[in-house]
Amino acid sequence: MADLGLPVDVPSTALFTDQYELTMLQAALRAGTAERRSVFEVFTRRLPNGRRYGVVAGTGRVLDAVENFRFDPGVLGFLDDRKIVDERTLKWLADYRFTGDVWGYPEGEVYFPGSPIMRVEGTFAECVLLETVILSILNHDSAIAAAASRMASAAGERPLIEMGARRTHELAAVAAARAAYVGGFATTSDLAAGFRYGIPTVGTSAHAFTLLHDRERDAFQAQVDTLGRGTTLLVDTYDVAEAVRTAVEVAGPELGAVRIDSGDLLLVAHRVRQQLDELGATKTRIVVTSDLDEYAIASLAAAPVDAYGVGTQLVTGSGHPTASMVYKLVARAETTDPGAPLVPVAKKSSGGKTSIGGRKWAARRPDAEGIAEAEVVGTGPVPAELADRQLLVRLVRDGEVVAREPLDVPRDRHIAARANLPLSATQLSRGEPVIPTEYVHGRSGS
Repeated sequence: MADLGLPVDVPSTALFTDQYELTMLQAALRAGTAERRSVFEVFTRRLPNGRRYGVVAGTGRVLDAVENFRFDPGVLGFLDDRKIVDERTLKWLADYRFTGDVWGYPEGEVYFPGSPIMRVEGTFAECVLLETVILSILNHDSAIAAAASRMASAAGERPLIEMGARRTHELAAVAAARAAYVGGFATTSDLAAGFRYGIPTVGTSAHAFTLLHDRERDAFQAQVDTLGRGTTLLVDTYDVAEAVRTAVEVAGPELGAVRIDSGDLLLVAHRVRQQLDELGATKTRIVVTSDLDEYAIASLAAAPVDAYGVGTQLVTGSGHPTASMVYKLVARAETTDPGAPLVPVAKKSSGGKTSIGGRKWAARRPDAEGIAEAEVVGTGPVPAELADRQLLVRLVRDGEVVAREPLDVPRDRHIAARANLPLSATQLSRGEPVIPTEYVHGRSGS
């Protein structure tokens, strides 16, 4: 299961940006500063209220977006017609190709406030244009993955089904399914996500199929005849107990599963399990859906439930639809000489928007038991004791993507990263980040 490297459903990603990126470019070209070597970093100043950790997701999509960031004739014509930039800038954009370097936390890794999640290096001109599309992807996907991770922790060994396509934008639904898979979901109902990213897909029937038929038995029989005895029958259209009895009569004890989509799920699940066992369908699984979130999933931990289907709360980040990441210039050269040293720069601001200048590295320091105890972020030389604990990896070298990987890799990476956090990371109660961020200041380096 892999990122297929398919282009997005537009001619290019170049207009997935804000107008001021292009007007800044035009002004920098005029001022002679556009080619200054620069370093931009993606980070968040805080986690969503109550969250203990964040999850990096969307990295593979960022790599696709950077590759497809091209100003083709149609895009250039639009910019020209609207007089958004001048002729000189249009000519520069016509030849645009990102030729710099990108470093970042590998997808599936966890992060904390101040973590340099992604670092983009190149000329100011080529890096500034990527701000909006990078943030758009990382903010959305990381928010979904964080919600998915919390749900996966609550579910334990029970599998989770992503089924939120009908609750969000059609393209966002595909990205959400991908991020949910990274965060620990097992399958998706969205076929576009299965096609694009190789995620396993599932699905059987809705209430409409039962209502179509004259009798519930007829609907069940048609489904079993078509999909086999291992299918999942939806049993809450009318009377649950009667539906379960009919389902077993039609499919026999080999019935794969029943799905419950309404009511007091804890109570109904216990009753259905008892009824299935009494009917001899001891191996028939119970799948529950119905507006679940991590708290509802946790409340069903003692219920005889075998899988959960989650939609709305997942694709909206379970109350936090963005990761609040920003993309800031942290270092730049004073001249356009490619060898000119970098100097740290940072915005000075009140209201919690202050940034720390300098090209950052990051490492996660473990305690004596190997469990993470601090996120260490610094500039200058990396302390020897943290040299083999660094988190950033190279994603793009000289404009070429060097870090594509099958989607199962970040999914497994996230499981391992979460396991190396203190146990309180999996608690759903509100609290501070599970480990603190420590800053080590040194020479910013070039």
